[in-house]
Amino acid sequence: MTEGAASKPRASRIPFVALLLAGSVLTSRLLGVVREMVLAAQLGAGAEVDAYRAAFQLPDLLNHFLAGGALSLAFVPFYTRKREQYGQEAAEELLAKVLGNMTLLAIVASAALWWWAEEIAALLFDFPPETQALTVRLTRIVLPAQIFFVAGGILRAALMAHDRFRTQALAPVLYNAGIIIGGVGFGARFGAEGFIWGALVGAGVGTFLVPLADAIHSRKFRVRLRVSLLDRDFGRYLWIATPLMLSLTLFVVDEWYERIFGARIGEGVVAQLGYARMLAFAPVAVIGQAVATAALPALSQLWNEGRGEELDRVLQRTLQAALSLSCLAAGVLIVLAEPIVVVLFERGAFTADHTLGVASYLRILAAAIPALVAQQIAARGFFARSDMWRPMLLGTAVAFAVVPVYLEFGRRFAGEGLAAAGAMGMSVSAALTLLLLRRVHGGPSLLPIVSTLLRSSGVAALGAGAAWGAVQLLAVSGRASLVVGILVYAIISIPGAYWVGDEVMRETLSRLLARLRRGGGRG
Repeated sequence: MTEGAASKPRASRIPFVALLLAGSVLTSRLLGVVREMVLAAQLGAGAEVDAYRAAFQLPDLLNHFLAGGALSLAFVPFYTRKREQYGQEAAEELLAKVLGNMTLLAIVASAALWWWAEEIAALLFDFPPETQALTVRLTRIVLPAQIFFVAGGILRAALMAHDRFRTQALAPVLYNAGIIIGGVGFGARFGAEGFIWGALVGAGVGTFLVPLADAIHSRKFRVRLRVSLLDRDFGRYLWIATPLMLSLTLFVVDEWYERIFGARIGEGVVAQLGYARMLAFAPVAVIGQAVATAALPALSQLWNEGRGEELDRVLQRTLQAALSLSCLAAGVLIVLAEPIVVVLFERGAFTADHTLGVASYLRILAAAIPALVAQQIAARGFFARSDMWRPMLLGTAVAFAVVPVYLEFGRRFAGEGLAAAGAMGMSVSAALTLLLLRRVHGGPSLLPIVSTLLRSSGVAALGAGAAWGAVQLLAVSGRASLVVGILVYAIISIPGAYWVGDEVMRETLSRLLARLRRGGGRG
């Protein structure tokens, strides 16, 4: 009997693994908030933070076009199928070739971008000379991190294929911890360079060395490097991964657009959009990415076993559960945007004017949270079937189609226009992805998903309205308004979810509350 057959059915483990990864992502995002708080207090939201955020553009481009951020999507189904059909030795040979070849490509590409960083940055950004020079210097420091992301991403994908998710959970936590240590230890003396060196060290330790140690210790597979660029299996892997390399979904490129177009609007726009994006997309990571990452191995197994109808049922309920939570999260961020920013960031170099700008962007971006969560999970319905090209073509078409919207909205409404263009584009992209999945693969059923979305949105709107009214009635501000708003929102929305919500929404909320109670009891 194979390892996959002997193991507990993976679909039943999705809630457990999702909670593990959600806990990790939540921890990472909390560290991300701490990171942004340190950044805001030391550097504010001006030109130096513009340069710091822009410095990640070239590394992000490299990471994307090497599929570094989505290696598990391409590798897990292929590796799983190879192991089930040809045995563990064949799977290890595949791993050695992919790891060796992709690491070599990452090294060569990083070196090339390091050499031409100044010329490429001049094409992308329109900063003043001092900000432009700082952007190039920071870019060259952080570029080698992509080698760790790519090599470590392949190792973590192989570990997840063996149901070992701990290093996937630890990687973002250690990465953010590295940035915080760099900022706290060296930010006051070296400014943004302290943070950027922390990012490089955090990437090396968190995304590569820890997975490498776990792979060696677990003995689930042998870690070897083989460079064989013309190998047939590597060619098949590239064919599977190419859609991910070429895909330009708005979930990824929205941040690129904000940096590139925001640099042309004025000082601080890129910085403030970055703070708002971090807050708005935290629920997307905690809910959408954690659930989607946990679901992919199970969905892939169902498809490989010929259980397509069960795959659609699991995917449908997963979407409903994630949407119910994401709507509630969006409601909180929309109604309490300003006090959240005040409490988290308004200190040191971060002023009240910065707060108004970030809060304005946050309200707009938060409206896209349910769409982004749905997009993350729905895409796994394609990936589990090794159908990469269709979602790639759709996502890329939408990403290019909305460029004129970004340009026009940015020209008319400045930073708020860029945020609105992103929120609208991502919502359209998510809806089209679900429709395409239903049309091409026959599932999941969309009516229950739409019903959950409408019910959850109604509950969130009711809670948000009550929270806003309570804050206005009591005339509180700052921390007091945040506490009052959250309490009233919870008092209204939690019973509302049980009253108005469907079975999946009630079950999801009950499971989450039970988990929180157990966690509180242990504490």
